Amino acid sequence: MEAVTSTTSTTSTTATTATTATSLVPPVPPTLADQLPDLAEVPASLLDDAVLDSFLAWARDRGITPYPAQEEAATALAAGDNVILATPTGSGKSLVATAAHFIALAHGQRSFYTAPIKALVSEKFFALCEIFGPDKVGMMTGDATVNGRAPIICATAEIVANIALRDGADADIDQVVMDEFHYYSEPDRGWAWQVPLLELGKAQFLLMSATLGDTAWLEKDLAERTDRTSTLVAGTTRPVPLDFHYVYTPVHETVEELLDHGKAPVYLVHFSQREAAERAQALTSLHLLGDKEETVRRKAAIADAIGEFRFSSAFGKTLSGLLRRGIGVHHAGMLPKYRRLVERLAQQGLLTVICGTDTLGVGINVPIRTVVLTGLAKYDGVRHRVLKSREFHQIAGRAGRAGYDTEGTVIVEAPDREIENYRLRQKAGQDPKKLKKLRKKHAPEGRATWSESTFDRLTTAEPEELVSQFRMSNAMLINVIARDQWTYAALKSLLRGNHDTRTRQNREILTTIDLYRGLVRSGIVEEVPADTPSGKDARLTRELQRDFALNQPLSPFALAALELLDPESPTFTLDIISTFEAILDDPGQILTAQQRVRRGEEIAALKAEGVEYTERMALVEEITWDMPLREELDNAYEIFCGSNPWAKDFRLSPKSVVREMIEKAMTFSDLVSTYSLARAEGVVLRYLTDAWRTLSHSVPPEFRTEELEDIIIWLGELVRQVDSSLVDEWAAMSDPDAPVTAEQVAEHAFGVGDASLLSANPRALRRMVRNHMFRHVELFAFEREEQLATLDGYLESPPDWPAEMDAYFDEYDDVSTDTAARSGEMVTIVEGTAGSRAEAVADPRAWTVRQILDDPAGDHGWVFEGVVDLDATDDAGEVRLRQLQIIRG
Repeated sequence: MEAVTSTTSTTSTTATTATTATSLVPPVPPTLADQLPDLAEVPASLLDDAVLDSFLAWARDRGITPYPAQEEAATALAAGDNVILATPTGSGKSLVATAAHFIALAHGQRSFYTAPIKALVSEKFFALCEIFGPDKVGMMTGDATVNGRAPIICATAEIVANIALRDGADADIDQVVMDEFHYYSEPDRGWAWQVPLLELGKAQFLLMSATLGDTAWLEKDLAERTDRTSTLVAGTTRPVPLDFHYVYTPVHETVEELLDHGKAPVYLVHFSQREAAERAQALTSLHLLGDKEETVRRKAAIADAIGEFRFSSAFGKTLSGLLRRGIGVHHAGMLPKYRRLVERLAQQGLLTVICGTDTLGVGINVPIRTVVLTGLAKYDGVRHRVLKSREFHQIAGRAGRAGYDTEGTVIVEAPDREIENYRLRQKAGQDPKKLKKLRKKHAPEGRATWSESTFDRLTTAEPEELVSQFRMSNAMLINVIARDQWTYAALKSLLRGNHDTRTRQNREILTTIDLYRGLVRSGIVEEVPADTPSGKDARLTRELQRDFALNQPLSPFALAALELLDPESPTFTLDIISTFEAILDDPGQILTAQQRVRRGEEIAALKAEGVEYTERMALVEEITWDMPLREELDNAYEIFCGSNPWAKDFRLSPKSVVREMIEKAMTFSDLVSTYSLARAEGVVLRYLTDAWRTLSHSVPPEFRTEELEDIIIWLGELVRQVDSSLVDEWAAMSDPDAPVTAEQVAEHAFGVGDASLLSANPRALRRMVRNHMFRHVELFAFEREEQLATLDGYLESPPDWPAEMDAYFDEYDDVSTDTAARSGEMVTIVEGTAGSRAEAVADPRAWTVRQILDDPAGDHGWVFEGVVDLDATDDAGEVRLRQLQIIRG
């Protein structure tokens, strides 16, 4: 197998992202928007040709020669057709999408780009900002809106579906580009891909996926609904053909062989984040960067590309070491800035191997020559099963870089047992006696497995047919009723006009009737006289927000539940937080880890008490994560659903993540370390971001205590310091109708923009300093010597914690860690000073902090006294002390 050395790019994907991969400066005018022809000077008969010619000229200026399929699709779009683009992965669908937006812009129309995941939406937002200019592009994700009045909008599919339900054919949407359209068949989310097709009859559609199956019915249906020609642009010929192999070598040997044959970069596909991270560590024993001289050169190039990027978390330090060896890690559990860094280094050709999950198959732009699937079975959240044909081809299609490779390579690893059996057969040779005595390993029972015949079937199988997943919910029904037009006609069109069979439509109609009656009984919907065949219509009795059912739909319940809290309670502020945490989506990995730790602690306690193993296991079976206010909230929720039946579509889930961080004065690093969440930092950050945003936007002024304001500011700064590249985070603080600047695009698109200095936000920093000192109290109270040593590991002369604990507990029985112990009365911060009270000196880059221990006698004679180093704190993004001492009363 010969390595390909060509570096000339000819595909849209490579060409349109070349600047993204190599440049961190704002785009240089002119943009594609500047290429728009003056339609007033173009005869009507030549209009379509003029627009298309302008776009193709822009492409040629960038060295892009469109493939025939790309030009065919763009020509059909310019003629006003719907286009179903079913070409293989790597055939340049991005260029066709760009052409669609350009054509709509030329006609003064508004176009929407939709995708299944927010990461892909934000990636496309940045790419289109660079191509068209930031003033022409906006984004809607349900969490935040950026430049919401722009002519080009990047949005999740659910956003477009809900706009279609609310506004119908009158929606301000002229064109919809639906990426990864095979999500139409997803059981939980497929409705969002179907609804726009049903409701946006005036829009032009571009539906894109490499794995659609037979689309004849879709072409006909779309043409009838929109009164446009529907053009299928398809084909099985890839610009870069794929070479498939099934191998019986362990992964590390497979990788070595691929490197020997010049088949890097390699993407190793795993079906769990843990496996991906562990594989990356295991590969550090291989020499992946070439010979000695080449290794030195490539390490220098990687270090230069990483530059001043801040690896601010536990996993970040691990990732930094891996990247410098040419190994990347890529999965949804990582911080967004880390994923973007890996993508950027891969786009620059600096990584030899990337260990990740199958999420790479969902549109993320990482150029790969070889894809190695470590298996053909996955756990899908319900069961362990063999990959579907569509899933296999989505992943395999990432192999082969157009313009660089003459072919892409796809390797599938045999199961470990098959590899061992194969080696035993090889060792036995042709000796019948030895072959008969072989003790082969068998497939595990109750678990899906695969073989070479599975591989053969998947490589040749056509993608499964698209299957309608239309489902009516209270939220969908409310959006339809919110329209100005006749409700029953709109519902009939939706329920009888969807893609379900007649039998399923009948079932859905009965469901809708039940939902409707519930809304009427609850008083949310009322029937009014109207000039309709039935003589009546339905309307909402109250206004709902425009993004209803997109961002924390149970916020109305949380607001109602606040009235049940006791303002005089010492836990009032924490109870507000628990009320809103109960309406947030569950962060599965965090809750599972909390449950595991709580069970472990209880098992240890029961074991110490001499409880037998069987009884111990039975006792801990009921232990779950902490659920503050569970009974109170559950009761309130039942009452709320009685008058708001739409709320039954959503689940109340009490939990304690932010609350626990406050009660135990935990930082992001503490939370990750305590629950071993290094591989799920992205999940932690997303949850904390959602909590911060929800508290910031939803708590009414009369409930915003000074303590809650401090917590919100602290939480927002914590999010920024961990990962300032989150689009939602900076966008949510800006005017949703204002475009972003080129500088913002350059900063956030690549995840290299550092967070603002922590010392520049003194209110948040004061809260962090208080938390840092109380964290010492918390660990001291429970005699966690090792954790204290870790917490102060950066200090040159940390306290002798074992000796100090012995001295304290000789004097007192315990240390209080309740609300009073955490209060501001127990801590003093003097800004601009360093040293003890008696020896304090002025220092503008230091704060002196004194934390009093709340002993049971109320003597308050023991004090933790530290000096905060602001420069070190800014560098770390977390509180750092110059010194810490314990003063005994």
